[in-house]
Amino acid sequence: MGKLYTVLGLMSGTSMDGVDASIIKSDGERVYSALFDRYFEYGDKIRQKILDIRAKILVSDHLIKHEGEIKDIEREITLFHSNVVKEILNNNKIDVDLLGFHGQTIFHDSKKRITKQLGDGKLLSQLTKKKVVYNFRQNDLKNGGQGAPLTPIFHNLIANKYLKEKLDKSYSINFINIGGISNITQTVKWDELDKKKDYIKACDIAPGNCLIDEWVRKKSKKKYDIGGTLASIGKTDELILNQALENFNIGPPYKDSLDIKDFDISFAKGLSLEDGTSTLADFTSSQISKALKYFKDPEKNTIFLVCGGGRKNEYLMKSILRSFDIIKDSKKIDFYPVEEYGIDGDFVESQAFGYLAIRSILNLPISFPNTTGCKKPISGGEIVQNF
Repeated sequence: MGKLYTVLGLMSGTSMDGVDASIIKSDGERVYSALFDRYFEYGDKIRQKILDIRAKILVSDHLIKHEGEIKDIEREITLFHSNVVKEILNNNKIDVDLLGFHGQTIFHDSKKRITKQLGDGKLLSQLTKKKVVYNFRQNDLKNGGQGAPLTPIFHNLIANKYLKEKLDKSYSINFINIGGISNITQTVKWDELDKKKDYIKACDIAPGNCLIDEWVRKKSKKKYDIGGTLASIGKTDELILNQALENFNIGPPYKDSLDIKDFDISFAKGLSLEDGTSTLADFTSSQISKALKYFKDPEKNTIFLVCGGGRKNEYLMKSILRSFDIIKDSKKIDFYPVEEYGIDGDFVESQAFGYLAIRSILNLPISFPNTTGCKKPISGGEIVQNF
């Protein structure tokens, strides 16, 4: 076992509602424990600024066009993260070795190999007096990858920690992250990975919360459909749903990294708040369930563990299961929130970026040919100590 690092991971996802912060202790390989988790909500003003700038960046040229505005909000976001770090470290008797700083994604185009996460690592290091690892996606993009998903190596770690007894010849363990975008990780046992007999596989598969969230924000004063309440009240327009599925049909093989701008809610225009929410939720669930059918293992029992905010949307989860009509064969299929196995699904990604920060300073791979499409397993993350 190598040196154990104590790291604070900071993650702000595509919901843009705040920052998840986690302190973990790990050697960057197989030793890991979670020490602290907490969510810090953005204020309404900063959240609206993020929504506004993201809406303006439709193509990569807009990053240059709005450069001044981007720098201003980037500074504001970095200051917010700095205050989060200071509050945590001042109120908890935990000394951290470094920070894993994901930043706030406002643009991602995997085909053009361009991505933008708002967050000034140098400024955060200066303000917190801590070593910072950030800009995690660039090295992957430079080496032929799509820049996402980056959490699979961490999913594999927690599968081996919490479901070790299940990771045998009779079970396939998969993580489904339903954030703004949905992605899947197919995990493997450590010894199989060592022997290179098997590999972690991962990819984006479908929209997650992005369509539902955008619809609810535009049609009401709510930020999202809490618990799936609006969708459960509404009635899905089957004609609109079927047309949308026909016109925008993501399907195997799942190779391209997705961005929330790859989707839009225009097909639901004219519907009421509740009916539109229900229709968009069923569109999302249909795309996710189709991917689950594709990734289920025909030779093994399959477990799908769901993390991300989508697992709290009861309507969406039930809709996925309704569409997931393959539980008829001899192999068992389980579809659970990760909490079923003692994992806190709210903080998987913030813990992951703490773990990726350690791997970055140790020059260990964080992305792989079968996760992002990079040419070879590579490390990533820009390391800065600006104090």
